[in-house]
Amino acid sequence: MRNLLVVWMACLIISCGSPNEEKKEVQSVLFLGEGENQPLIVGLGGSEGGNAWATDIWKPTRDKFIASGYAFLAIGYFGAEGTPGQLDRISLDVIHTAIMEAVKNSKVADEGIAIIGGSKGAEAALLLGSYFPDITCVVSIVGSHAAFPALTFGASSSAWTINDKEVPYVPATWSSAPALLKRDLRRAFEIMMEDSVAVNKALIKVENIRGPVLCVSASHDEMWPSAEMSAEVMKRLDEKSFPYVHEHIIAEGGHTESLDHFNDILAFLVKHYPAKPVN
Repeated sequence: MRNLLVVWMACLIISCGSPNEEKKEVQSVLFLGEGENQPLIVGLGGSEGGNAWATDIWKPTRDKFIASGYAFLAIGYFGAEGTPGQLDRISLDVIHTAIMEAVKNSKVADEGIAIIGGSKGAEAALLLGSYFPDITCVVSIVGSHAAFPALTFGASSSAWTINDKEVPYVPATWSSAPALLKRDLRRAFEIMMEDSVAVNKALIKVENIRGPVLCVSASHDEMWPSAEMSAEVMKRLDEKSFPYVHEHIIAEGGHTESLDHFNDILAFLVKHYPAKPVN
């Protein structure tokens, strides 16, 4: 998320937008364990770009999932080879198509898909779950309850599209400029969310998700108010009489503190999105 600060500070000086490249591909890497009928977990990184879940850094975590009987699909949707260079109007349809291609693998279970996303990737994960009924479990790590702008100089477009149309988003405002200049990104988001009309239009319809939802947030998130936004996800699910399990874990600390809670995430998946463990 830190590169978002640089982008939006530039937005204060340069008002013109920067169009995304004409690329619609994603980069996907499928990791498989032994055995058949492995339920699929999809990993989406955040605003750092690239395909974080496919790197050696995340291998120990991937291996825990695989040892528990899951297949794991790492997806890079921008900033990776063959993908757009910016997080700008990324097609949720293309991400979903890549997921469904992985499901065709003979070792992957053809029913049920879980998505784990971090930060902007959590925003994408909740959106994907709200639009596509074959996604049956979502884990949002320091995510949001609404969609926010693209990471471009102008910040004047949506980060996401569905059916070739931009997903409604909460726009960056001039009133958030002082907070950005002070490098207080969290405050900038709080100011943006004072536009209740825009927020209501950009709310993610999480009640459409066809399975369990877990939010993991940070109590002192310096990037954006993930604890408060995750609480809004839970509130909406309760108000909509959501029929599936939904839980919210608040990690004590900053934006990256939640990354120490993958044992909790795995326990949630094993209980509510089970697989047959590998012997």
